[in-house]
Amino acid sequence: MRGAVIHAPGDVRFETLDDPKILTPTDAVIRTAVTCVCGSDLWPYRGAEPIGDPHPMGHEYVGFVEEVGSEVTSVRPGQFVVGSFATSDNTCANCVNGFPSNCLHREFMSTCQAEYVRIPHAGGTLVALDETPDESLWPSLLALSDVMGTGWWAAEAAEVSPGSTAVVVGDGAVGLSGVIAAKEMGAERIIAMSRHESRQKLALAFGATDVVTERGEEGVARIKEMTGGIGADSVLECVGTAQAMRQALRSARPGGSVGFVGVPHDVAVDGQELFFSHVGLRGGPAPVRRYLPDLIDRVLSGRIDPGKVFDLTLPLEQVAEGYEAMDERRAIKALLTP
Repeated sequence: MRGAVIHAPGDVRFETLDDPKILTPTDAVIRTAVTCVCGSDLWPYRGAEPIGDPHPMGHEYVGFVEEVGSEVTSVRPGQFVVGSFATSDNTCANCVNGFPSNCLHREFMSTCQAEYVRIPHAGGTLVALDETPDESLWPSLLALSDVMGTGWWAAEAAEVSPGSTAVVVGDGAVGLSGVIAAKEMGAERIIAMSRHESRQKLALAFGATDVVTERGEEGVARIKEMTGGIGADSVLECVGTAQAMRQALRSARPGGSVGFVGVPHDVAVDGQELFFSHVGLRGGPAPVRRYLPDLIDRVLSGRIDPGKVFDLTLPLEQVAEGYEAMDERRAIKALLTP
């Protein structure tokens, strides 16, 4: 088969790879329907994370089951499936407690920008649809495998509630998905922090009520000004930088909450500042598998359309252009079609 391999910062190639095989009885192999490039893929692409030896890339996927191991009974060949970027057996204590992304047997998917993918712990990781959905829904269903589920977790961790004021720090695919989530959870006011006109328009279309273009302390001051001087009830941190975390924590009111889902890079939280702020802080890898049945229903019913975050569609063989376009902010998120 063919798939994406990263060799060095700025160097992603489309290469011939070994076909995936069933390695354990709990595995499945799927044929990719669509996949994509994630904002978190840009960390190694930009040299902010070590790459080591050349290796495949990608952790977002939907597709058709080709083969299953002998212990997989919840999905069968031919079915259209959606799965999480983090595998889970869905039976361990952490899964039962609602955190499948911290499954005791978790593996992070990392080979999905390819024509075929092996899915470990397939019975607990994959959700099969009753029938193959119309291709127009594939982008939104793909978004559920990471960015929409991650945006949902950001809103849940930030304790967004009906009638509340929510601030979203970050205007990438996760932040924009966080706007959708905040609206679905009943936030009355949703303030998107964005400097990019195309992303502002999409945030407003998704349900944002206000846009703030300032960043850092200027951004915090603007949020305080808009919230009677105290800050927002809920803040969704969807970037992962030190500036974004400071901005999020300082934009929340005393007693408010911050949900942080951007993979942290050089982020340090001041314990004294957090202690005296009375702000709650929670985050981590999103428990996407827990949300999948509900989010799939919302997509199929037309209630949400997170696939709009894909503003560039390329054949999989042009995956390198997808990385380049997102790195240069010419695209929010690149959809890849095998």
